[in-house]
Amino acid sequence: MSWTTARVLRDRNASLYLGAVVVSGFGSAALWLAGGVWVKDLTGSNALAALATFALWLPALAGPLLGTLADRVPRRPLLIGTNLGIAVLLTSLFTVDSAGHLWILLAVLLLYGAGGVVHDAAEAALVAAAVDKELLGDFNGLRMTANEGMKLLAPLAGAGLFAAYGGAAVALLDAVTFAAAAGLYSLLRVREEPPAPPADGWWQRTAEGARHLWAHPVLRPLAFTGGFTMLLSGVNGALIFAVVDEGLGHSPAYTGALYAVQGAGSVAVGLVSGPLLRRLGERTFAAAGLALFSVAVAGRALPFDAVALVCSAAIGAGLPCVLIAVLTAVQKQTPDALLGRVAATANTLVYAPTAVALGLGAGLVAVADHRLLLVALGCAGLIGVPALMRSGRAVEVTA
Repeated sequence: MSWTTARVLRDRNASLYLGAVVVSGFGSAALWLAGGVWVKDLTGSNALAALATFALWLPALAGPLLGTLADRVPRRPLLIGTNLGIAVLLTSLFTVDSAGHLWILLAVLLLYGAGGVVHDAAEAALVAAAVDKELLGDFNGLRMTANEGMKLLAPLAGAGLFAAYGGAAVALLDAVTFAAAAGLYSLLRVREEPPAPPADGWWQRTAEGARHLWAHPVLRPLAFTGGFTMLLSGVNGALIFAVVDEGLGHSPAYTGALYAVQGAGSVAVGLVSGPLLRRLGERTFAAAGLALFSVAVAGRALPFDAVALVCSAAIGAGLPCVLIAVLTAVQKQTPDALLGRVAATANTLVYAPTAVALGLGAGLVAVADHRLLLVALGCAGLIGVPALMRSGRAVEVTA
């Protein structure tokens, strides 16, 4: 652990933030798995089970619009209110006990996803004000570590709770975690300037955030690199069962081992991201992460267990480098008054391609050999590395 990581953990606001991330992240990860299982249990339909995941992802497309809220009201009260609102919303799932109530479950998941978009925008903006800018990379890395750590534990807990007591028990767990996170956010000591009265309408203010991101010579290539990387990641994720079955000759349950190793890689890189960001800068750090991710994806074409496990760990380490670099750059290089909108717009550019990629990958694996697809994905990712580095040199020349 670096001294800066220890410094983040000793910071009162940062430690409270991370505590809230751990608590609410545990409940969220449990519900993300249980939501699809719940729909499948109620209806027996794989298509409707996939729709549950889609409902959670869909609000990300409205990120720029929803993120405007984080620049219109004080962010700390918004975080508290959003967490309490989600906690109350989840209690409506106690009534879901048959296929006839499926619409309630899907509606709650849709609103849950929308609340998450607002929450992430407000959190990104408030963190930038509460944490020393020199420590933002360390904080974002630790946040990634906390999130990935919860993803290793919470799905198992959610599945076990669902099997024993049903979906309502998972909803209750998640509601309690969001209420606890609201309590932690209420303890933050952050001085916020009152938002300026809006001079334009909602749409104009939303567009202002998008224009800032598009015109910024550093943020635009980073955000597009993040979206490109997540597109590749989504297709790679859709190929995982072909890798396990056709490539390695294992049962589908072996995917759990690969995902666990991938999560461990993400946890590890989160702990060292701060020092690496300071040494390399956001652009080079993201490019290095994309290169590592791309080589590892292509390496999955080899039919050896040891290679598959190493590649999973490398994917887990490379992918977060890009995501951490994007968020840190947005927080450092965006004026506070625009930060909620710009962060939400960047999140949409980065994460929305995942939904498209999952469907694209499912179609591709049905018509092409997964090994060829993996090599093609790896080559595409490696082509993106010099493109990102050239964009950085152009900025330096302009400066």
